[in-house]
Amino acid sequence: MMIKYLIQKEFLQIRRNAFLPKLIIMFPIVIMCVMPWVMQMEVKNIVVDVVDIDHTVESQRLVQQIAASNYFIFGGQKATYAEAVKDIEKGRADVILEIRDGKYLIAANAVNGTKGSMGSAYLSQIVTSRQQIVNSQLSILNLYNKGQNYKLFMIPALFAIVMMLMTGFLPTLNIVGEKESGTIEQINVTPVSKWSFILAKLIPYWLIALFVITVCLLLAWLVYDISPAGPVWLIYVLAMLLALFFSSFGLIVSNYSDTMQQAMFVMWFFVVSIMLLSGLFTPTRSMPQWAYLTTYINPMHYFIDAIRTVFIRGGGLHETAHQVLALAGIGTLMGCWAVLSYKKNS
Repeated sequence: MMIKYLIQKEFLQIRRNAFLPKLIIMFPIVIMCVMPWVMQMEVKNIVVDVVDIDHTVESQRLVQQIAASNYFIFGGQKATYAEAVKDIEKGRADVILEIRDGKYLIAANAVNGTKGSMGSAYLSQIVTSRQQIVNSQLSILNLYNKGQNYKLFMIPALFAIVMMLMTGFLPTLNIVGEKESGTIEQINVTPVSKWSFILAKLIPYWLIALFVITVCLLLAWLVYDISPAGPVWLIYVLAMLLALFFSSFGLIVSNYSDTMQQAMFVMWFFVVSIMLLSGLFTPTRSMPQWAYLTTYINPMHYFIDAIRTVFIRGGGLHETAHQVLALAGIGTLMGCWAVLSYKKNS
């Protein structure tokens, strides 16, 4: 029964705080409503100048296809390559396509590296597909994300960001705040065990995690008309396992920190590191070998891989068993460390 009153104490502290209830409600709303628009990797409104020296039927069809594309703004046909380069120098064009003797040259303005590389990639796809279709029939089938909606790919990763920041920082600042105010000493002289104390600190944030993931699911459905293709209960299981890891790690940091500044610095360093080591949530072999290997102990890697499997592919527990077991193992290890690292003076 002692743990029941400790949990009540945690909720009273959260409710009496003027800032935390607003943060718990507003943070997932802001992240879900703003980040899918600012983090999307689609590049549109790319201005293309065409220099068509051949003037063949096929080259004119290619120009018409470029002009009809939703990704490009057709800047017109220029007489010479030098004239098109002047448009790029003056900021009136982003990419040049020169057609000469049946060959194609794509030149992109790389001052804006993302726009230049994506624009040249889009344009090269149109050119190569056009060349293939002339000689043979080409069929393309997109599996799962048939509309290639980038938000469907990004939103599960945003779930991970919300869970990481909410369940990682709040427990950290909770214990450090009690250390600075001196109230934790009153707990230390009571017969409350370390396990009861740590569980009382963790359980409220697990419940907050359930609330946050529910808000995120509702916003994904209401704002973007995106709903999980797989079982919703599995998303909650994955969220709870990730919350176990980050809340436990937050308590570990708070156990070793004496001030808010120390705890905040360590948590921010850890959050940035874990995101970078995740390869911005998409680990690839092009990463340094040591960074790629760290993804095998990175809970974000397992969570995002699993939740995308459930959300996009409609996978179930069988398809995500590896990630679930990995998250459970890492979370349990961190939970035990959180208990053992807490120094209670009896």
